Amino acid sequence: MLIDTIAVILWAGVTLYAVFGGADFGSGLWDLVAGGDRRGARPRALIDVSIAPVWEANHVWLIFCLVVLWTAFPTVFAAIMTTLYIPLGLAAIGIVFRGAGFAYRHVTRSLAGRRLYGATFAISSVITPFFLGAVAGAVASGRVPIGGDATAPISSWWAPVPVFCGVLAVVVCAWLAAVFLVHEAHRQGDAALQRYFTVRAVGAGVAAGVVAMVGIVLLRNDAPELYDGLTGIALPLVAASAVFGTTALALLWSGRPRGTRPLAAGSVAAVVWAWGLAQHPWMLPDLVTVADAAAPAATLWAVVVAVAVAAVLITPAFVLLYWLDQHSMLDSVDLEWEAAANEGLADTEATAD
Repeated sequence: MLIDTIAVILWAGVTLYAVFGGADFGSGLWDLVAGGDRRGARPRALIDVSIAPVWEANHVWLIFCLVVLWTAFPTVFAAIMTTLYIPLGLAAIGIVFRGAGFAYRHVTRSLAGRRLYGATFAISSVITPFFLGAVAGAVASGRVPIGGDATAPISSWWAPVPVFCGVLAVVVCAWLAAVFLVHEAHRQGDAALQRYFTVRAVGAGVAAGVVAMVGIVLLRNDAPELYDGLTGIALPLVAASAVFGTTALALLWSGRPRGTRPLAAGSVAAVVWAWGLAQHPWMLPDLVTVADAAAPAATLWAVVVAVAVAAVLITPAFVLLYWLDQHSMLDSVDLEWEAAANEGLADTEATAD
C-alpha cells in the first residue's frame, strides 16, 4: 500500500508536468512558426502574455518528479540516468537555453537581439519535449538496463518507440498550448487571435490523433507488452483521452472555447495514466517491479511526510498564482504594448537599412 502510494504521487507529478509544462513548451513551437517580425508580432505578444507569469513555476513539477524518483526508487533513477544521459542532458540544455532566450528577449531593445533570443526560446521549446518524450519511450519500451550497465547510450533512445514518443510529445505540447492560447485570446477579447489559434489547435489535435494511431503500429511491433496493456487493462483511459480530445476539438471548431482547457488537459492526463496502468507493476519493463525498486519503508514514509508538507505549502501558492494570472492581476507583458514594440523595432530596422 505504501509503495503504491509513492508510485501514485510520482505519477501525479509526471501528469502535472506533462500538462502545465507541455502547454509552455508548445507555446514556443507556435512562437517559432508565427512568421516574420510584423506578421508574428501579435501571436508572439499573446504567447508572452500567456506564459510570462507562470513559465518558471511549472518546472517545479519536473524537480518534484526527479526528487521523488531519486529518493523512493534509487535503483531505477540510477539506471535511467546512466543509460539515458544523452537525451536527458540535451533536454536540460534545452530548458536552460529556453529560459535564457525567453528572459533576454524581453530586455533587449534591438531587433537582431530579439530575433536571436526569440529563436533560442522557440527552438529549445521544441527540442526539449522531444528528448523528454524519447526518455519516456525508452523506459516504456524496456530499453533501460538495470545496474548501471549503460552499454547502449544511443540505441536505447534512438529507436522507433522512443522517437515516436518524442514526436508525440512535441505534437501534444503544440495541441495543449494552442488550446490554452485560444482561451487567452478569448479572455483578452481578441477575436482575430482566437480564430488564429483555433485553426492551429484543431490542426495540432488532428495531428496528435494521427501520430497516436501510427504509434499503435509501432508499439505492437517494438513494445508488444506495452501495446497489450494499452489495448487491454488501460483501454478505458485511452478511450477517455480520445473522447476528451474529440470533444475539445468540436467545441473549438464551433467557436465555443469555454471548457476546452480542462478537456485538453484531461486528454493528456488520461494518456499518461494509461501508460502507467499498462506498464504496472513494472518500473523498468521485465526487469524491476515497483515493489522491487522501492527504497526501505523508513525512506518511503519520509517521502510521504515531505510530500504532505510540500503540498500544504505549494498548493495554495500555485492556486493563488493561477488565479491572479487569470484575473489579470499580475505585472505581465501587455499585449498591445508588446505587439507594437515588435512592429516598431521592425520598422526602425527597415528604416536604418
